[in-house]
Amino acid sequence: MAEQLELQIPTQYDPKDIEKKWYEYWLEHEFFKAGKDTSKQPYSIVIPPPNVTGMLHIGHALDFSLQDIIIRMKRMQGYDALWLPGTDHAGIATQAKVEAKLREEGISRYDLGREKFLEHAWEWKEKYANRIHEQWAKLGLSLDYSRERFTLDEGLSQAVRKVFVSFYEKGLIYRGKYIINWDPEARTALSDIEVEYKEIMGALYHMKYPLKDGSGHIVVATTRPETMLGDTAVAVHPNDERYQHLIGKTVVLPITDREVPIIADEYVEKEFGSGAVKITPAHDPNDFEIGLRHQLPQVLVMDESGHMNENAGKYQGMDRFECRKQIVKDLQEQGILFKIEEHLHSVGHSQRTGAVVEPYLSTQWFVKMKPLAEKAIQQQKSGNGVHFVPERFEKIYLNWIENIRDWCISRQLWWGHRIPAWYCEDCGETIVQMEEPKSCLNCGHTHLKQDEDVLDTWFSSGLWPFSTMGWPERTEDLQRFYPTNVLVTGYDIIFFWVARMIFTALEFTGENPFKNVYIHGLVRDSEGRKMSKSLGNGIDPIEVIDQYGADALRFMLATGGTPGQDLRFHFERVEAARNFANKIWNASRFTIMNLGDFSVKDIDLSGTLTTADQWILHRFNETVKAVTRLLEQYEFGEAGRMLTNFIWDEFCDWYIELAKLPLYGDHEQAKKTTKSVLTYVLDRTLRLLHPYMPFITEEIWQHLPHEGESITLASWPEYREEFVNEQAAKEMVLLMDVIRSVRNIRAEVNVPLSKKIQLLIKPVNKTNEEILLKGISYIKKFCNPEILEISTEVTSPEKAMSAIVTGAEIYLPLTGLIDISQEISRLEKELETLNFEVERVQKKLANKGFVDKAPADVIAKEKEKEQDYLEKRDKVLARIKELKMS
Repeated sequence: MAEQLELQIPTQYDPKDIEKKWYEYWLEHEFFKAGKDTSKQPYSIVIPPPNVTGMLHIGHALDFSLQDIIIRMKRMQGYDALWLPGTDHAGIATQAKVEAKLREEGISRYDLGREKFLEHAWEWKEKYANRIHEQWAKLGLSLDYSRERFTLDEGLSQAVRKVFVSFYEKGLIYRGKYIINWDPEARTALSDIEVEYKEIMGALYHMKYPLKDGSGHIVVATTRPETMLGDTAVAVHPNDERYQHLIGKTVVLPITDREVPIIADEYVEKEFGSGAVKITPAHDPNDFEIGLRHQLPQVLVMDESGHMNENAGKYQGMDRFECRKQIVKDLQEQGILFKIEEHLHSVGHSQRTGAVVEPYLSTQWFVKMKPLAEKAIQQQKSGNGVHFVPERFEKIYLNWIENIRDWCISRQLWWGHRIPAWYCEDCGETIVQMEEPKSCLNCGHTHLKQDEDVLDTWFSSGLWPFSTMGWPERTEDLQRFYPTNVLVTGYDIIFFWVARMIFTALEFTGENPFKNVYIHGLVRDSEGRKMSKSLGNGIDPIEVIDQYGADALRFMLATGGTPGQDLRFHFERVEAARNFANKIWNASRFTIMNLGDFSVKDIDLSGTLTTADQWILHRFNETVKAVTRLLEQYEFGEAGRMLTNFIWDEFCDWYIELAKLPLYGDHEQAKKTTKSVLTYVLDRTLRLLHPYMPFITEEIWQHLPHEGESITLASWPEYREEFVNEQAAKEMVLLMDVIRSVRNIRAEVNVPLSKKIQLLIKPVNKTNEEILLKGISYIKKFCNPEILEISTEVTSPEKAMSAIVTGAEIYLPLTGLIDISQEISRLEKELETLNFEVERVQKKLANKGFVDKAPADVIAKEKEKEQDYLEKRDKVLARIKELKMS
């Protein structure tokens, strides 16, 4: 596309002008489509599918940016790189949104019926899936849209049915009663991730349950007195001496007058409260387990809407919270409730409706988790498991699956994968199979009714890595791209999603679904708070892109944190990333404007290279090595910082300025060599930066002499031994230190660069003298001396500004421009700093623990530092003495 571009690169970088253009170009040419060259080694990532509930948030932008960095680098490294996109139907989340929209129109889902309601849900999906596409494009994601999937599409629906039926036939899926998270407003079960816990100031109600034999009472406490109507026991610890004589007796449950036993169970904490607890198996998960152990009745006292049912007696029909108020009043009047105290506790709320979640006994479908978890644990502990980055998350993962409970997979919704189970209305037979049965397999009758419930969203998303590749069919994609190479996700869904993907993949494919899992943190606001609607602190990534450009947002997010840690969002950092983009643009513009008709065939690095040329190639080479290593280790932040330092400090601030000498000179061969180095280093640096900032790098690269259609397909830079030049690096460090020091002195005494000065440089030895004389053109250019003397024989003038760098002393005789007392004061401050550094390094070297444990090269470097600081200090002391005597 280079021939279509203007010869002159625009003065200003405007993201809006280029981002849409390049994304359309990439898609049109199918640069992101995998599988075109099967001779390449495959590399694959499946996107964590965003919910089709609305707009993407800033956390998505972080997650997707990191994945895009990986896949773009791998594509450039020559892999057949697949990044498979898709979206999640998000059962309850989407249904809640659709129902809310219908309510605004005065319609309920029951008015419409299942089929009509699902039509509305599919319309919603199409609308918001398209919005997600637009947002992906805005972010510049290099997704293979030809392979896009949706968790409710036909292929994935087949995979879901296959897994359900297979689990059922293996005895790993069953239907039974269990305590689940219940949303009384949505009237459905909730997964743990759909429950948000909030600290609520409630109350703890203390009650006296009278013993049946009239010998006294036993004290219990609860935060939910309305559930006492469903109590079926009081439990104490078997070793609690206070209650030994009561075990086996019964109490009379107030209001209901039912007798319930006093039982002994080790679950009870002797030290907590009175040491006795009321047991309500139908309304508390722990009580449910105790009830099973002791074969207690399960008395459900609420209906699905959160109203009291027939088992609540006179409270039937009351809302649960109204019932609480009334029952408290009644118990107080009876003298049963004797104390109410404020109690701050964590209360679960439905993420979708905001309703207080009710632990509720319900008939649901469950997956037996122990057998599946055991396989996953064995795989992980054998050394053949998934590699977690950071590694600490492996322990969290193992701890969760080692203590896993059976998984409730049914949801009382209409939007989702309907459970493939049919019930015979004649004989009660349950039929589970892939296709809808024509008749009952037991009695032959045709009166069959399918289960009304749908599967938990996590059931289908748990199959995502292999179902999206075509499983259960042995497709080409499944054989080529599965298992995937890495999953990138936040730490908040390790249990809900990552673990489920692992155990389902092991069960149905015999392999881990991915080789690595990179866990990143959450994006929080600038104060470290979680972003939420209630706080009004959410960040819309599209608004940020419209203001600063996608590259700035991507770079800020990718470099703003460390693996596994939360990231604080600061607009100042986005501005800094935009400034970085502008810096690159201006440096590139200078380069392009000075190339003339220079072409890619003219690049020749075999000629005579200046010290600056050798240095920048050496430093670029080191940057390639470091950035590649860091990205392979998912150290996105550190790799980005390495790139920033190289581009900003070394290439832009130093090399481009140094390159102006030959570029503006008369030596044609020197000009050509400088153009070669500039073009080569800028081209390859843009390639390193491309995964972070795809748009600006493509725009600049297309203006540079290049080969190929797009930087997206350009080869990733490799470390080259011929560029290694430690000597040139050493020489440039000395030259830059000298130039920097002279400029700093000028700034201190307000002497502009345009004013000629006398400059005396005293190298510490002949080697450094040769280096400085070799680089004299740089010193003249950037220090602007009228008189310049470089010699080991230089003597310090009586009145001069001075600086000491490693390898040389610098003097600027500034008679009439210097205040000697100010110079002494400056040197004394420098002496304080050097004293501090000497003390610090000497303490370190005197530390036996450090010396015994540190590698020899580290100790050697510390000793070198000590010697360097001591030499500098001696020179500063001598200079102070000289000035005081003058």
